[in-house]
Order: sequence, then structure tokens, then C-alpha cells
Amino acid sequence: MSNQAPNEARVIPLRPRTAPAPAPAVPVTPERPAPREPLFRDLVGDVLRRERLAQERTLKDVADSARISMPYLSELERGRKEASSEVLAAAAGALGLGLGDLLSLAQSELTRHARSRTRARTTTSAPYNGLCLVA
Repeated sequence: MSNQAPNEARVIPLRPRTAPAPAPAVPVTPERPAPREPLFRDLVGDVLRRERLAQERTLKDVADSARISMPYLSELERGRKEASSEVLAAAAGALGLGLGDLLSLAQSELTRHARSRTRARTTTSAPYNGLCLVA
């Protein structure tokens, strides 16, 4: 027999309890949230939008040229959708770029972002304590 009252619910955990996650290497404080690695779709979307605006073209113009819907192109530019390579090639082609050009520009953005994260980490991780060594 059970020790529970007949109308009392019993909770059965679906997942085993695990140890707590280790603390992050860089302390997270309210004034400085943890840095977030950019997503591929965000990088590609930024490149598409920047190229379209640099050419002073509308979403409708580029979408019609790429033969994709205007709302879908907007979602791509905002990083809300993961596009297939065919769609990316069509959008890039409509902007006068090749797929390799689009990916190269996105890779440059990722490299720039990684450098800024590295710089921020090295400048804030070792605070200056006022001491210096003289050789």
C-alpha cells in the first residue's frame, strides 16, 4: 500500500537530476552580460541587408529579382530564418554577388566579432594593480 492520501498527486521526475553547471570563465554581472556568439543566419542577414541598402534597393526589388517572397527576404535579413544554399545563392545573385562572396563577407563579420571579443576579454580579465617591474 501507498503512504499517500488517495487525492494527493505524486510527482515523478522525467529526467535524472544532474550536477549544477560549472561557473562561466568570465564572471557575469548585471552591468556586463555574457557575450553571445553570433549565429550564422544573423551574420548572413546583416550582409544581405547592408548590401541591399548600399545599392539603395528595396526589399521588393531584390525579392522579385531573386524570385523569393518579400516577407521571406525580410525574415532572412533579420536573422529569423535559416535559408537553403539555393535561396542564399538567389538572394546574393540578385545583389550582384556570388554565394562565395556572401559567405566571405559573413566570415569577415564573424572574424571581426571574434577579435572584438578577444580584445574585450584581454583588457578586462587582468586589471592593472598599479605595480610595474623595471628591468
